[in-house]
Amino acid sequence: MNKSLVVIKTLLIFFALNACGQGTKTKAKAKINARVAKLMTGAEQTEKYLPLLKGKRIGMVVNPTSIIGNQTVVDSLLKRGVNIVKIFGPEHGFRGDASAGVHVDDAVDAKTGIKAISLYGKHSTPTKEDLADVDIMIFDIQDVGVRFYTYINTLQRVMEACAENNKEVMILDRPNPNGFYIDGPILDPRFKSGIGVQPIPIVHGLTVGEYAQMLNGQGWLKDKLKCKITVIKNANYTHDMPYVLPVKPSPNLNTAQSILLYPTTCLFEGTYLNHGRGTQFAFTLVGAPYLKGKFDFSYVPKSIKGMSETPLFQDQVCYGLDLRNYDTSNFRKTKTLNLSWLLELYKASPKKEDFFNSKLSKEMGSIEKLVGVDTFRQQVIDGKSEKEIRASWEPGLSQYKQMRKKYLLYP
Repeated sequence: MNKSLVVIKTLLIFFALNACGQGTKTKAKAKINARVAKLMTGAEQTEKYLPLLKGKRIGMVVNPTSIIGNQTVVDSLLKRGVNIVKIFGPEHGFRGDASAGVHVDDAVDAKTGIKAISLYGKHSTPTKEDLADVDIMIFDIQDVGVRFYTYINTLQRVMEACAENNKEVMILDRPNPNGFYIDGPILDPRFKSGIGVQPIPIVHGLTVGEYAQMLNGQGWLKDKLKCKITVIKNANYTHDMPYVLPVKPSPNLNTAQSILLYPTTCLFEGTYLNHGRGTQFAFTLVGAPYLKGKFDFSYVPKSIKGMSETPLFQDQVCYGLDLRNYDTSNFRKTKTLNLSWLLELYKASPKKEDFFNSKLSKEMGSIEKLVGVDTFRQQVIDGKSEKEIRASWEPGLSQYKQMRKKYLLYP
């Protein structure tokens, strides 16, 4: 065949194939662009909220997770000329160096000279006097999407105080690392406590901004108050998106592994078992001295300042489960809590009469306050299967999932 004809024929085939593939290429490129679009927290998008703060006196509810890049949001906004008049710190304090449940006093922040008011000390709600010289309250705290993680309760109290005193709340939203599923029983109001306030499941599937909308929309604020809120949304975020926190949200949640295990392993705070407090691996280890001979793995809880000064079974060898290498992608696959570990340890325990004894455990509270219902303890004692226990959470769980849709800001 003539060489020139071969060249022409080859070019025609190339252009024909290229034309046919353009649609596929365009779709593939769009998918790639969607994947590489940078997730940005509300705090990072300063252009969206700095104009709203101009000429205003700002109060900030913040902790060490409140960052823009490698700076605290307080330092960053001060450099941008924002007039921050007060800092409000939740559990663990503004600087995050107080242990779980430890009283935190008011102080003056050494770095900025700004008054730091504790919401985990003499009072848990900003007073009228606290808010007198505040025009807008900014709430910027990383949550982990679990009912008994107390920062959402701080949010509620701040919204109530601001609603009572005609102050606006601006929420700088952040992703929920456990936002890809919703599970657990709905809290029975009889077990309302400092670790559970509203009728939501253990894993609620909301960002802080979405939860604020739910508090308003469901009339859950005190006296059915409505708080004026502005949510600065995350950019390029979906609930299914894996998210590794750049800063530990509290002293004992210090790894991505512990954050994903936390919704399940925090239930051990309602048992006579150590769940890793007193080690650098809280919520990823579970054990007790009386399980010797039942499990090969062992560890020794020690007093650790700022994390756990008096852990259960301090300086004693505990035997049990090591979950540090557990494949947490299983939560993403099943979209459920893992109750099998608690059921396994109960069956193995020679001290079944003490297993749910919260007076012995000296932890956050009874299993009823953690799980949120009064049936769970007896279900475990009766040897109910995980499937049977989970069935008892309906229809409440399904009803919550439907209600939740009204308040979603992200797909």
